[in-house]
This record gives sequence, C-alpha cells and structure tokens, in this order.
Amino acid sequence: MTPSTLPAEIDELWDRRTGLTPADAAARDTVVAAVGMLDRGEARVARVDPQTDRVLVDERAKRAILLSFRLLGMVEGQVGPFRHHDRIPLKRFGPGVRVVPGAVARWGSHHAPGVTLMPSFTNIGGFVDAGTMVDTWATVGSCAQIGRNVHLSGGVGIGGVLEPPTAVPVVVEDESFVGSRSLVVEGARVRTGAKLGAGVVLTGSTRVYDAETGERLPSGEAPPWSVCVNATRPRTFGGGTFGLSCLLVIKRLEEGEVHDKLALDTLFREHGLGG
Repeated sequence: MTPSTLPAEIDELWDRRTGLTPADAAARDTVVAAVGMLDRGEARVARVDPQTDRVLVDERAKRAILLSFRLLGMVEGQVGPFRHHDRIPLKRFGPGVRVVPGAVARWGSHHAPGVTLMPSFTNIGGFVDAGTMVDTWATVGSCAQIGRNVHLSGGVGIGGVLEPPTAVPVVVEDESFVGSRSLVVEGARVRTGAKLGAGVVLTGSTRVYDAETGERLPSGEAPPWSVCVNATRPRTFGGGTFGLSCLLVIKRLEEGEVHDKLALDTLFREHGLGG
C-alpha cells in the first residue's frame, strides 16, 4: 500500500467493516477525523509522484470514505428552501473559494483558495486545486484529482471511482482545459497543459494518436502541452468496418505556453469542433 498520512486504525476497521454500524461511536470518530483530513486537504486520495510520474493511490483514504457510508447515519440538511437527506453532509468552504448558488460539494472533498464553483457538483474524495474553474453543470466525481489553474467547461463529466480501493482515479493536471460536454472517466489522465476540445471522450483504454506522425501514443492519456480532439479509427469486425472513437493530438504547444481562449476556439473550429 502507498504510504498514507491517515491513521492505521482505518485498516483495522476495514478488516471488520461488515460488523460496523452507526452505533460504533469510536469507529465513527476515527473515520470522521480521517475524512476531515481529506476535506481540509491535509490528505488526498491520489497524487502524481514527481520522481516516477506515476499516479499513487492512498488506499487507506478510499477505505475511510467507504467506511463513512457504513458508519454515518442518515441526516437531513437544508440549504435555503432545499432539503437533503444523506449520510454525507454538504461541505463548508474555507476562505478564498467562490461558490455560486447552485454549486454542491460533499464533505470530504477539498477546494483550495482561488477555486470558482459555478452550479456544479463535487463528490467526496475529490480534490480541486487553486485557481481552477468548475463551470456550470460540470461534475467532479468521487476521488477525482484536479490540478491548479484548470478550466472544466460547462457540462464536463469527470468520472469518479471508489471501488476497488486500489483503482486509480481520474487525474487532470495543472494548466489543463477540458472542453464543454467532454467526459474523462475510468482513471484517464489529462497531463499538464493539455487542451481537450468539446465533446471529447477519454477513458482509461481510449487509443491516442498523433495527427502529424500517425504514431500511437499511450492509451488513456492526453499528452502534456497538446491540443486534442475526438476522432475515429476504422476497425473491421465480422459484421463490417466501423469507426471506433479515439483521441487525436492535432497540435503540440510549447511547455508553459499560454494558449488564449480565442485562439483555442479558432483551432477547434478548424477541426469541426467548438471550444
């Protein structure tokens, strides 16, 4: 297991989880404290190891989240006229986070100062770093990791994952842009500075190609400092030849290059897509 900042008691509780109930006060207090660390950003479900470039998953953090569903009882909450009935309460935001009415985030997610939440949803275990915009109707799924200065455009779906605890969540790295109505799911990774056009579907197994060279790139990853769009590749089956979805890299950016929104929109329109 990846080294964790959460207490080892979580593992002991996990081993006897089938017998736990909300009446187990000591166990509940341990889990609440652990999820509270995720909520405050003192721990996180996953991070990129700067030495190996691998995504490291804190299995203990996922176990704490799953245990909270077993140990927390159903309670009623209220925001204005809206009533909620859930085991996980809504988040209380710290200073510096802009939360537009209609934005919902569950306790156990973390939003750093400088984050802007339009009417959107962030699930437990999600991590959203400083300067990021989560635009209208975008969803940050459970345990998804979103970097600094990212723009998740309207209607973007960032997939979540809790089980199995070892599964790698979606990671969207710093300075990235995810176009409107795109889906990034199944542990896919948007690397630093990548820009995805509208309607891109990127899964953990999506094939990725370079438009200039035809080279096949690592599956399930938008390369760093690249501009990517949806495409199809022909594949022949018994019933005929069909076009299967893939990700196409249409442009490489200089590392650290700021690609203004107007230029990005123009580039996407040239390839038949909105920004």
